[in-house]
Amino acid sequence: MDTQNSNAPSRARSRIAGNTHPNRGYRPGGGLVHDNSRHTARFTVIGNHLAQHEDLSLLAIGLGCHIQSLPKGARVDIKSLAARFPEGAVRIAAALRELEKHGYLRRQRERVPDGRIITRTVSCNQPATRHPHRANGPGREDDDQGHRPHSGHEDEDRTATEGRTARPDHQSAPPSEASPGCAPSGAPTRRKALPAVPAPSCTAPALFETAARLLADLRRSDVRLLLSTADTAHLTPGVAAWLERDVTPTGVRHALTTGLPDGPLRRPAALLAHRLTALLPPPPPFRPAVAPTPVRHPLQTCDGCERVFRAPDPGLCRGCRTASPAGA
Repeated sequence: MDTQNSNAPSRARSRIAGNTHPNRGYRPGGGLVHDNSRHTARFTVIGNHLAQHEDLSLLAIGLGCHIQSLPKGARVDIKSLAARFPEGAVRIAAALRELEKHGYLRRQRERVPDGRIITRTVSCNQPATRHPHRANGPGREDDDQGHRPHSGHEDEDRTATEGRTARPDHQSAPPSEASPGCAPSGAPTRRKALPAVPAPSCTAPALFETAARLLADLRRSDVRLLLSTADTAHLTPGVAAWLERDVTPTGVRHALTTGLPDGPLRRPAALLAHRLTALLPPPPPFRPAVAPTPVRHPLQTCDGCERVFRAPDPGLCRGCRTASPAGA
């Protein structure tokens, strides 16, 4: 009791303030240093619950950030993403499954007006508000912001990642709105190739001429279906394949012009090419050739022996015709 314990602290240790914590601020020994500039155009706000997710892989986090930066209507299927990035289809499919597991993606099956069933991908920027049990992050108030675009004045707990914002016309911002650090490339945009169309087995010139005339006449049914010479040449084999399958020109015109979407058509030739391929009817059933019906002549009475026989015209029977030269 009379020996002083030299290991005991002389006073209670005070709590370290947040601003003076060893993990806060710049340390001369190393670590990350930010050189940030505020974005004023062409940026996307992404939460740290995704950018610093503890369970998602680095590929899934990067892919989730890329998907959230895309405009509405962009294609995010495995084939399109594999063509865009160097990672293979297997790794991209695994990353999409991770994002779907944690609530950042949802797949919905819908039936379109033409009867086909398609799969739509829904991107959630705050899965905690929609599915709290799926996200790895603090929940936020359910203020219906799970599918609304973020404003540029969010709190600093989120990371601003440069990308493309969803524009009404699904186009990127013009060069005048680009940030000072991102100069426009200036390269002309290449026109996307039209989808392939079915090819006919018969290459008769009359068949292709009828198909080209039908395509040129579509503008009379809908002025939006005015096609260029190159588009008509690309679509002509597809129409010829329909005509080859015993479809009348009226039936082809009805299939191409019925149920078109409202508003202007951005690429009418691409829409027609899709319909020619997706709605292609099956070949007509095989019908064997029918043997001609034998001709049955009416009954005639022979002028010589009055025997009844079948012949197209009145006269002598076969026996009388044979005996007449001998008797003569």
